[in-house]
Amino acid sequence: MKTNKARRANKAVAKSRTARRKSKYVLRLFVAGATARSRQAVLRVRQLCEVELKGGCNLKVIDIYQQPKLARENQIVATPTLIIEFPPPLRRLIGSLANISGLLVELDLIKKGKITL
Repeated sequence: MKTNKARRANKAVAKSRTARRKSKYVLRLFVAGATARSRQAVLRVRQLCEVELKGGCNLKVIDIYQQPKLARENQIVATPTLIIEFPPPLRRLIGSLANISGLLVELDLIKKGKITL
């Protein structure tokens, strides 16, 4: 017989899977403070999510100064770093993120014919 703790854990896993199915892309952006480079990266990725992905993504922005444990866990060595968690495989883009076509290629949008440049 399952305990309440096990039931809650199973519900949490099911909820996470449902959220991932609804949200096509899961992105994490690691930045270092409120620098101009960090602000530009956040703006660029948010623009990508809103315009190109039509809101079909789950973006989490993480400041490595405020959450250094997450930076260590994700082995962040430079910022900004964009991690594309879902869909697999996990991919990392490191640097200014100014090249929008490079981001689109990494997100497989160009390959799938959803966007033309």
